[in-house]
Amino acid sequence: MKGNMNNMMKQMQKMQKQMMKAQEELKDKTVDGTAGGGMVTVTANGHKEIIDIVIKEEAVDPDDVEMLQDLILAATNDALKKVDEVVNKDMGQFTKGMNMPGMF
Repeated sequence: MKGNMNNMMKQMQKMQKQMMKAQEELKDKTVDGTAGGGMVTVTANGHKEIIDIVIKEEAVDPDDVEMLQDLILAATNDALKKVDEVVNKDMGQFTKGMNMPGMF
């Protein structure tokens, strides 16, 4: 029984190290969110940090700043949604078969 418990603990420690490595690697993965047919592009990494925003010149209309704000918001939300998909794909391998609500 004791040997079985030690083996299980070793497996858990190994999985924890793999999870930490996968989580760290997410920082290097990037996704682009776009809006307005590519008028605004927001790039985020796997840690949900916005690392770049590109706004095409045509999107800048001083008489309609509200539209530009909406495009930036939409592109940002698109990027963050894609980050969630990447995180779920990468980290889901560790929670497969486990019912752990709120884990990721």
